[in-house]
Amino acid sequence: MAMPKGITIFLFEEYETGTDGFNHAIYGERPVEVDNVLVAPVSSTELLETYNLTGRRAVYQLAIPKGDEHEWKEGGRVNFFGEDWRIIAIPTEGIEDLIPLSWNKKVQVERYG
Repeated sequence: MAMPKGITIFLFEEYETGTDGFNHAIYGERPVEVDNVLVAPVSSTELLETYNLTGRRAVYQLAIPKGDEHEWKEGGRVNFFGEDWRIIAIPTEGIEDLIPLSWNKKVQVERYG
């Protein structure tokens, strides 16, 4: 039996590019490849629950591989299937040693742009 394999997606990480005239940080974004991410459509139940709780329409749920150190913050941008998506909630994470497969974190995204 073949093990599931995810796709490579791009996570746009923020980095400080300098400061403005008021000495506030200015940020830019750079794409970082994240390999082996599972992408699945959310169920109709999850879609309704997310919409009722947040007012946002979750389209996909991403399963992030164990050991990933990237910051998956709410409002962050990702790109896969040739389109941009916005992270709509903080990730949920399980204990790596108690989860049998290669993924232990879940993130929901909505269409962006």
